[in-house]
Amino acid sequence: MAGIFKAYDIRGVYGETLTDETAYKIGRAFVTFLKCRKVVVGRDMRSHSPAIFDALARGLTIQGAEVIDLGLCSTPMSYFANGKLEADASIMITASHNTAEWNGFKMCREQAIPISGATGIQDIERIVEGEEFDPPAAAPGKIRQHDILSEYVTHVRRFADLKRPLRLAVDYANAMGIYEGKVLEGLVDVTPLFATLDGTFPNHEANPLKPETFQALQQTVRSGGYDFGIAFDGDADRVGFVDEKGDIVPMDLITALIAQVILKKEKGPIYYDLRSSWAVREVIEENGGTALMSRVGHAFIKQQMRDSGALFAGELSGHYYFRENYYTESSSMAALYVANLVSRSQQSLSDLVRPLRRYYASGEINSKVEDAAEVFRRLREKYSDGKVIELDGLSIEYADWWFNVRPSNTEPLVRLNLEARTRELMESKRDEVLAIIREGA
Repeated sequence: MAGIFKAYDIRGVYGETLTDETAYKIGRAFVTFLKCRKVVVGRDMRSHSPAIFDALARGLTIQGAEVIDLGLCSTPMSYFANGKLEADASIMITASHNTAEWNGFKMCREQAIPISGATGIQDIERIVEGEEFDPPAAAPGKIRQHDILSEYVTHVRRFADLKRPLRLAVDYANAMGIYEGKVLEGLVDVTPLFATLDGTFPNHEANPLKPETFQALQQTVRSGGYDFGIAFDGDADRVGFVDEKGDIVPMDLITALIAQVILKKEKGPIYYDLRSSWAVREVIEENGGTALMSRVGHAFIKQQMRDSGALFAGELSGHYYFRENYYTESSSMAALYVANLVSRSQQSLSDLVRPLRRYYASGEINSKVEDAAEVFRRLREKYSDGKVIELDGLSIEYADWWFNVRPSNTEPLVRLNLEARTRELMESKRDEVLAIIREGA
C-alpha cells in the first residue's frame, strides 16, 4: 500500500500496490472516518474496476453504509449524483489518465466536497494501516443501482443556447468521455473518435495535457468543415480544445472564453489558477466580473469557490468548475459554453481566441533539483524588487513579465511557468530563471 495515498486521491497499480483487499479496507476506513450512511459509487471502464467496486462495496456495506451503484460514469457525473441524490459521500473508481494497470479512488463528502490529503486521505490511510475500523454494523448496508446519466444530460443541457448548427469532432480516447459526451449528442453534429470503451487505451493516452494526444483529433478537424474539436481525459473531468484549423487552444484561454459567456448573464467572482495568462484576469474584469487568483489543485479551488459563491473557475490543466455542478468539474458543460459562444458569433473559434493571445507564455517547464528550498531562496534574492506572491510556491510579478515556481508534491522537481509582453522578453527571462533554478544541478 506504500505510496498510494496521494494529495488529492488514492492511486496505485492494480494487483500490486492496490489490491481488492486494500479496496475492502479503504471502504471500511471511509465509513469509519466519515460516519456516512449513503455513499454514491461510480467507476470507469478499466478491466479491474468491477472487482475493485465489489471489494470496496463490501467494505462500505459491512460498516452499515448504503451503496448507490452508478455503474459506469464520468467523474463529473459522480459529483452531480452526490449532490442530486443527497448522499453523505461519494467515491469514483478511476485512475484518470493513468495507463491501464493503474486504478484508484476520488473521494468526496456531501455536496461533492472533495477529500484531500489534508482533509481526510491521511486519516483514511492511518485507519487502513492500523486496521482501526469501527466494529461492523449490526445490519449491513444494501447496494442499489441508479442510472444517473439521463439526469446529468438533462441538467447540463439546460445551459445550451445554440443559435446555429455546429459540427464538432470529439476524441473520447476509449474512455469515460463516451458517457460525458452524451450531453452533446443531438445538440450538435458529432464526429466521434475512439468511441469504444477500452481500458487499455489502445489508440493514445487519455491526457489532453500532452500535445501528442491531439494528433488524430487535429487531423480530423483539418480534413475540413468542423467548427472545433474537443478531447476528454480518461475520467472526463478534463477537456482540451482545438480550433477549426486544428490548432490547440491554450486551456487558460478557454477559461477566459467561458467567463465571457457566463458574465453576460450574471456578474460575480470567477477564479483562475495562478499559472494562467494575465489575459484571463483582464477578460474577467473587462466583462464585469471579479477576477480572483487561486492556487493549483481542485480541492483548493472548490473550497475557494464555495466560500465566495463563485460562478466559475478554470485551471490551466483543463479542469473547468461550475457552481451549477456543485462547484465541481463538468467538461461537457465547458464544451457546451464554447459551443454556445461559437454558434452565437459570426467569428470562428480561432478568431474569438486571437484577441486573448496578448502575451507570450513559456509553458510549464520541469527541472530536477536537489534542494528546492535553496532554489526558492535564490529566486527570492534575485527578484526581491518584484511583487512577491506566495499563494502557491513563489510568484514574482513585474510590469512586463511574471513567473511562478512550484515544487512537485511527489518528485524532486520544481515547475516553472513564465509569461511576458514580448516573445523576446519571455525567452530571455525564461532562460535567466531556469539558470538560477538549475544552478549546480
